[in-house]
Amino acid sequence: MSAVPDPKPGSAFRARPLLAAITIFWAYVTMSNVTYAHAMQYYLTTTKMIHVFASWDARVVQHLILYPILVGCVWLSLKIKWRPAWRTWPLQILLGLFFATLASPALDLGQYLIGSHEGMKDDHSMSEYLAGSELALWLSSIANFLLTYGFCIALATGISLYQRFHDAQLRMAELERAWGTARLATLRMQLSPHTLFNLLHTIRGQVVWDPAKAQTMIVQLGDLLRRLLKAGDREFVRLSEELQFVQSYLDLQKQRFSDRLTLELPDANSAPAVWVPSLILQPIVENAIAHGLAGHEGAVLISIQLAFQDNLLTIRVANTVGGMQPSDHEGVGLRNVRERLAVQFGDRASLEAGPAGAGQWVAVLRIPALLDGPATMPAAPATQLNPQAV
Repeated sequence: MSAVPDPKPGSAFRARPLLAAITIFWAYVTMSNVTYAHAMQYYLTTTKMIHVFASWDARVVQHLILYPILVGCVWLSLKIKWRPAWRTWPLQILLGLFFATLASPALDLGQYLIGSHEGMKDDHSMSEYLAGSELALWLSSIANFLLTYGFCIALATGISLYQRFHDAQLRMAELERAWGTARLATLRMQLSPHTLFNLLHTIRGQVVWDPAKAQTMIVQLGDLLRRLLKAGDREFVRLSEELQFVQSYLDLQKQRFSDRLTLELPDANSAPAVWVPSLILQPIVENAIAHGLAGHEGAVLISIQLAFQDNLLTIRVANTVGGMQPSDHEGVGLRNVRERLAVQFGDRASLEAGPAGAGQWVAVLRIPALLDGPATMPAAPATQLNPQAV
């Protein structure tokens, strides 16, 4: 399983959209403040009043000076975060006051750099800022820019939360894909250990009584395991290959129950040229043997029938039963088949299994026909896998 990427908060991927949003916001604030001050000064000029507002270019320089300070304060704010409140909120308020306090001195610096001092005082010492009308103007500037800073922090926090939510969704999707891939690989490779144990036990019993038959069964078991490993590496195989695997599996089972088991299988070479999920039939056939042989010592007939119509492939697996009628309770194999169908096809595929009248058990598998390979299959809707089914 490949490692899931973990974007860090300071990475360029996360910083670029946040910086762009802050830049656009600050450009809007700049235009708003400049337009308002310029319009008011124009009005005052036409009414023969003195220069009260700084020139527009000085205000632009003021906002350019404040921009990197704003970016730094926002970055620190996101690093500090908001919990625990008793520790982070005082720091957040101090950051906001620090930024807002620099607004008025930044304007004076802008006027100095532009050389625009008409109608305004040339010097603003710290004592002037702390006394009289200058203090009132400074407090007004602090209140205005503190509100502006609050809006900017709200915008940056919202973008940061969205990025974290988006990253969490990407991680979750990656984990679900990796888990689903591993789960499907496990399901494809499932061959009952109990079945393998019984086959090996049967071969051991034949070594003394019928060495030739034991050798044949060993060859068949080797062929079965080779096909199992080959099919387990692929998500889809041709229907003919799937039928050949089932044929190998049932032939080996017939060696164990030669006096009880009768098979009616379609010719793999004449099967429709479609693709099916690899190893999808083996659990169904194994379930048919378990139901057919349980509870009695009589003969069992297992038949597989194919139907292909309207781009839908239907596979019917039937077996006779004797003795006690099997219950409707599904085993692990059939549940795994249903889970694979849900993952790979969504609601476009189905498996129905259960008693079909007296003395018969039937499983009907319906899947969309893949004529040109798995790539032609529309993507199945996302399915929430249930770990409890493992």
